[in-house]
Amino acid sequence: MNAPHAFLDTLSDSLQQKLHKLGLLSDFDLVLHLPLRYEDETRLSPISEGVPGQVAQIEGMVSEREVLTRPRRQLVCKLHDGSGTLCLRFFHFYASQVAAWSPGTRLRVLGEVRAGFGGLEMIHPKCRVVQAGMGLATALTPVYPVTAGLPQRTLAKLIRQAFEHVQQAALLTEIIPEAVLTTHRLPAFEASLAFLHRPPAGTPMQGLQARTHPAWRRVKFDELLAQQLSMRAHYRQRRSHRAPVLHRPDSLLKALLSSLAFTLTEAQRKVVAEISRDLAQPHPMQRLLQGDVGSGKTVVAALAALQSIGNGFQAVIMAPTEILAEQHYQKLSVWFAPLGVSVAWLSGSQKKAERKLELEKITGGLAMLVIGTHALFQEPVQFDRLGLVIIDEQHRFGVSQRLALRMKGMEADGVPHQLMMSATPIPRTLSMSYFADLDVSVIDQLPPGRSPVVTKLIDSSRREQVVARIREACHAGRQAYWVCPLIEESEALQLQTAVETYQTLNQTFPDLKTALIHGRLDSHEKSAIMAAFSQGAVQLLVATTVIEVGVDVPNASLMVIEHAERMGLSQLHQLRGRIGRGADTGICILMYQQPLSEVARKRLQVIFKHTDGFEIARQDLLLRGPGEYLGTRQSGVPMLRFADLEQDADLLEAARAVADTLLRDYPQQAQWHMRRWLGSRKDYLRV
Repeated sequence: MNAPHAFLDTLSDSLQQKLHKLGLLSDFDLVLHLPLRYEDETRLSPISEGVPGQVAQIEGMVSEREVLTRPRRQLVCKLHDGSGTLCLRFFHFYASQVAAWSPGTRLRVLGEVRAGFGGLEMIHPKCRVVQAGMGLATALTPVYPVTAGLPQRTLAKLIRQAFEHVQQAALLTEIIPEAVLTTHRLPAFEASLAFLHRPPAGTPMQGLQARTHPAWRRVKFDELLAQQLSMRAHYRQRRSHRAPVLHRPDSLLKALLSSLAFTLTEAQRKVVAEISRDLAQPHPMQRLLQGDVGSGKTVVAALAALQSIGNGFQAVIMAPTEILAEQHYQKLSVWFAPLGVSVAWLSGSQKKAERKLELEKITGGLAMLVIGTHALFQEPVQFDRLGLVIIDEQHRFGVSQRLALRMKGMEADGVPHQLMMSATPIPRTLSMSYFADLDVSVIDQLPPGRSPVVTKLIDSSRREQVVARIREACHAGRQAYWVCPLIEESEALQLQTAVETYQTLNQTFPDLKTALIHGRLDSHEKSAIMAAFSQGAVQLLVATTVIEVGVDVPNASLMVIEHAERMGLSQLHQLRGRIGRGADTGICILMYQQPLSEVARKRLQVIFKHTDGFEIARQDLLLRGPGEYLGTRQSGVPMLRFADLEQDADLLEAARAVADTLLRDYPQQAQWHMRRWLGSRKDYLRV
């Protein structure tokens, strides 16, 4: 099953470089370079049957030809076939074409028929000179994705040659067991590829263009299967590593639960049991905990940390921002102090002496729970016995960062367990494909008493009404956020905008106590501002998106997000989740500025209509596609070229089941299939 690059090696360097631009590095890559669309050159239509808006192939004699200069320079040819006349218009043409298409020349043209001023016409059709009675194509003509300097005809020829080469080398032999193909009604692999490169005349165009034809479904299934095999293989590989066995410390867990002012929801109890069961296994847990904003992930993380601590192992919680990390530190310190558990805190902005003290507590094993930001990756941080790594908002960290933290715990006890948490729900199909290497737990229930936030869309021209709403809410004893616009290009510009907004609002509300918080403040300033806001000393908090995650002030029931059209769906949903945490119904005002792009309009419609994070995530996936949605995780994950996660959900289900069967019963075929589809990319996903 080793695919030689023999055919590509025979090509010139310049041609190979052009193929490389298209990602075509092997003969098999060429074979898998499938058409974007097809043209039907297998039949001719009379001009009289031409329908505006439809593509047709027409043959006739040139009756007139002239170059016009007004209203713009163009070549116009009149084509006659006995049933009618068709006007051909070319705005870009060469002198050789003018000479070749003289009256009396027989032309065969393919293009979209349009209703012109003087009858039917085609603009820039595909044209060639033919002889009377010349035969038609016997198959649909593929149109491939190309790059500059690589004409369609050249690429089609290279693909044909590569196909013949891999056929002769027996590299297209069937890998998937016959029983699997029969069960899922899938055609043969080689026949499917041959069909897609050269569909016979009469093949319905709709199934080809929509990629629902059985041949397309076979290719998509194989692609999904390769991805599933890669992910599941690494899942199994990780389970072969050793990890500390952490038994459930019932007395410690009961002590924490009895001290809380709330009881766990049924959904929380379910995920706590799943995590607890994993931690008691001798192989490393690799679990993703999903829960919508406010569903109660922090207490689940605390119970998991106690299971590690109760067995004499340290636990670490890493958060993407200092505000979120410090909120975790303050909350868990209060919870854990009565249990006699020491909590350490590490951040990038700590004073040197304070940091040295915390590092000593961590290294000496005095601090059993460590909470911090990316500072936890750094070299001086050494753990005594690390049993569990908890990563909050895991999508905000790169693969290498997560790995760096986990490697710190690789001692005699084995690999530490890992729990990743996300308040950005992952759509089911995405979870099944790009997160197939993880076990997934979902908190699908909000705590009792939490009502959905009311969302309002308001044009920025109605700013005065928004100001009046803020004044009314704050005078009634409530608090509000004013979130400044996200400016991707420049952090400095974003800060400047935030400062200007704060100054304007200070003048607008001389009767209110306002404060400004942003990412450039040091941790002590941020802490002081958040403490003042939490205690009600600040009524209006002007903020950049640093408050996106983790901020919990129950009395804050109103939020204004300025230039909401600039923000992504998950960010808007996260920000909105900061309010509605107390007795009052939360109101989130999304101020937008016209004109809106089509994507921005759709995003605002989604966030206005939906409060369920999983539905918002599904809509986000439809709008952005998996590559952009996945962000940093995309690095090192095989992306899909042919399959569509929504359209092909049934194939994804099938591929998921077949992957486990192949790995268990046909390990050799599983390896061949991964090599065929992923090549050297099959060794992915170390974390």
